[in-house]
This record gives sequence, structure tokens and C-alpha cells, in this order.
Amino acid sequence: MKRLAVFASGNGTNLQAIIDNVRKRVLRGAAVVLVISDQKKAFALKRARRAGIPTLYADPKRFAGRSAYDACLVEALKKARVDYVVLAGFMRILSPGFIRAYKNRILNIHPALLPAFKGEEAIPRAHRYGVKVTGVTVHFVDDKMDHGPVILQEAVPVADADSVAQLEARIHLVEHRLYTQALQKLVDGRLRIKGRRVLSRKPPFLKK
Repeated sequence: MKRLAVFASGNGTNLQAIIDNVRKRVLRGAAVVLVISDQKKAFALKRARRAGIPTLYADPKRFAGRSAYDACLVEALKKARVDYVVLAGFMRILSPGFIRAYKNRILNIHPALLPAFKGEEAIPRAHRYGVKVTGVTVHFVDDKMDHGPVILQEAVPVADADSVAQLEARIHLVEHRLYTQALQKLVDGRLRIKGRRVLSRKPPFLKK
């Protein structure tokens, strides 16, 4: 059983989808053992508590800097024996020290087809730009923002009549499904990084 820690700063809809999919055994061989937030009032923390998952609110203002803050997080992860870190709307950039500690074991989901629309407000920026297609990307995290090797991507068409809210709702539906698919590949040991590419092996029961 692979032990997951989910980092979230806000509402936590991707966290809820992961919790639900673990419970329904859509995501097998994994358990969320810790939820961490940098926001005391993040609804993600309430979602975790309702599911009986331990939580940690770590206030960045109590630390001298990013490295000290991340060192505290690493300590908490080690104490919980976490195998993989899952970023789900966590609005802080992780330090190089944190990334080294969990190299190739940190995943992020981004509401655009990277490398397009990196950073915050990706959905409204894509909408304002007038793109006909946007989407969702799940990727490994490296030392640059929204840059690590791509695990999965899925396109989401943008209709002329779409409001930002309508587009966001459709993107969230894809996020909830795609993140679980990527996590299943990860916990099954089916992902291999080769340069900028992530290669996905077939499950053992499908091999000839």
C-alpha cells in the first residue's frame, strides 16, 4: 500500500475526488495518510477531517523562510512514512531541498495543456486569450514552476458561449478523473522517466 500526502491550499475538490476514488477502489493500492495546507481555513482540511485523515496546518509566517518551512514539511512527511506527495491546488512553490528529498515522487495537476498558461489563473487566462482548446496536465514536479515531465494530458474544448465558470466546471471533471489515472500508474510502478518523457508500462496482467 502506497502512502500519499496531499497538499492543498483551497477548496480541495481534487483531494475529495482522490479520497472518494480510494474509498470506492477506483484508485487501488493507495491511501491518503496526511493532508497538509498553508491556509488555516482551507476547506480541504475539513474534507480530510471528515474522512478521518490526519491533517497539518503549517503557517508560513512562523518560519524564517521557504527552506525552513519546507524542512518542517519534510519532517512531517517522513514521520507519516509518505511515499508520494500529491499537489492539489497548493499555492506555494516548493524549495529545491524539498524537491530533492522527494525527487520523482511529487505530482502536480495543472488546468491547462502545459507548457501553455503556466502559473496561476490558467483557466481565465486561456478563456481571455480565446483558445479553442485547453485542458489538464498531470506532471512530475521539478525545480521550475509547471515544468516537470508530463505524465498525462487531456484536451478540453472551449465553446464560444462558455463562461469562465462553465469552462472551469468541465476542466474540474477532467481533473478529478485524470489525477486518479496518473496516481494509479504511479502506485502500480508503471511510470519511468526518460529525459523529458514519462514512459508508461502496461500492467503486469496485460503483458503477454
